[in-house]
Amino acid sequence: MSDKISTLLEVAADRAVTVIRALTDDQLAAPTPCSEYDVHALADHLFQVVVNFQALAAKKDADFGAAPEHLTGEWRDRFADETLRLIKAWDAPGAEEGTSGAMGLPSRTVGAMVLGDLTVHGWDLARATGQPYEPDAALVAMLGEEFAALAPTARSMGMFGEPVPVAEDASPFDVLLAATGRDPHWTRP
Repeated sequence: MSDKISTLLEVAADRAVTVIRALTDDQLAAPTPCSEYDVHALADHLFQVVVNFQALAAKKDADFGAAPEHLTGEWRDRFADETLRLIKAWDAPGAEEGTSGAMGLPSRTVGAMVLGDLTVHGWDLARATGQPYEPDAALVAMLGEEFAALAPTARSMGMFGEPVPVAEDASPFDVLLAATGRDPHWTRP
């Protein structure tokens, strides 16, 4: 598989959309492994991420301060549509080059951030609602490298929790989850 952000986004988005489409309204109040969010708030946050990272791919500023309610009407279909727009935005010429918007980070790092959100929050939502979730191995390997470099800054900004210890033989995905502050063995209370 290509390591191009848009190619990796196709895989990550496919898995996240599958999880989102399977969420039922009666699951929206359930807790998630991302402790500050229930399913509703996390799905809304992920929707916001998918929309804002389209702007970042185009080297525009994004507004993460406003958290509008996205989960109305046919929101599951709209989420799927927005992920297609996200893939297209990151497939545009130059999307992975230079720096991205006001974040001032290398565009490839910003692309890894949205890949991480789709992958890790996709797992959060799947785990919270009892769905299976198996991320792509190449995607996990790429995110493992990127997140190892991002982790200290992400922790200082409150984006990652403190790392969770894992066994020496933990899977690469469990290591990635633990690096973000998640317990890979989290179960619904």
